[in-house]
Amino acid sequence: MTDKIIFFARRERRLYSIVIKVFQLGYSSVHIINVHLQPNQFETTMANFFKSFFSGKSESTEEDKQKSEKKNFEILKYDGLRAQRLGRLDYAEKCFAGALAIEEEFETMSYLSQLYLQTGEVEKGIELLQRMADLEPHLTNTFLTLAHAYYLQEAYAEMSKAAQKAIETDPENASAYLLLAKADRGLKEDFETIAHLTKAVLLKEGYTEAHLLRAEVLLEMHQPKEAQEDIAAVLEQSPEDEAALLLHGKLNEALGNTEGAEADYRNVIEMNPFSEQAFLCMGQLYITQQKLTEAIELFDEAIELNPSFAKAYHERGRAKLANGDQEGSVEDMKKSLELNPKEGAQVSGMFANQMGKSTNVLGL
Repeated sequence: MTDKIIFFARRERRLYSIVIKVFQLGYSSVHIINVHLQPNQFETTMANFFKSFFSGKSESTEEDKQKSEKKNFEILKYDGLRAQRLGRLDYAEKCFAGALAIEEEFETMSYLSQLYLQTGEVEKGIELLQRMADLEPHLTNTFLTLAHAYYLQEAYAEMSKAAQKAIETDPENASAYLLLAKADRGLKEDFETIAHLTKAVLLKEGYTEAHLLRAEVLLEMHQPKEAQEDIAAVLEQSPEDEAALLLHGKLNEALGNTEGAEADYRNVIEMNPFSEQAFLCMGQLYITQQKLTEAIELFDEAIELNPSFAKAYHERGRAKLANGDQEGSVEDMKKSLELNPKEGAQVSGMFANQMGKSTNVLGL
């Protein structure tokens, strides 16, 4: 911004000598322009000079362009954040993408990658997270988010690599070990799963999610006594934790205490009538006990509460089949497939082995 202009001209022989002193606000230096002109050049040159000067135009067009792009970047970035807060995720995505087309800024890349995962565009999220990891390979959170993205895709080998990268950047990060354990479980590496969950629990006292997952894996490995310690640790901290109570029911089943298991499942249903896992666990217990009428009635109740409960149709179909109602069983299985087409691969073997099928408590 110009603070003061001092201009004067004098004629020296056949030339005009023009001296322009410009004192610029915020600058200690004085700019002096000394120009010698022929008489017939004087008026034209001075007109062009003042037009350029007072219009704010300068020869530094590249600098002006950069300033304009920076302004546009900031507008798009913060419009994206506002749109995200208002739930306009489609518009937020366009704003963030537009901002990144101007400048590859890490923070905005983080916003957009999270948005991609939120909206189910996991491939795009992974691509952006990989680019972020290349730009800032020392940031643990990028690898944690990348591992989670691979988890959503059930790409457990890639998930394991991302979690290990997170551990390399922060060896004391409990979340990284939990993610690594989930990858191990997806790869059916039970002992590695237990080892990494144990590390997570040691690094973070009272780590509920790690305790629950370790208990579930131990139950699957037919080690109920070892699982009992993890379940007790969670219930001591949170007596009404639904996942812990359901696992306690599974523990009671493993120990042969079916009455205790039923009490645990019913306790959860009373606390939360919409707990799908509680209905599934209790219904599967009834089927195992050959209490088929009770199982069918229980799944009737679950379906009445949630008509889109695909697994309830599936399990009711199992109960009906065992109860001699093959036609009703087929209808329930069809409905289950309609609601959850991914189960199609399992249905062909249903009549041979469905009686032994159960679901895990954490839904993992």
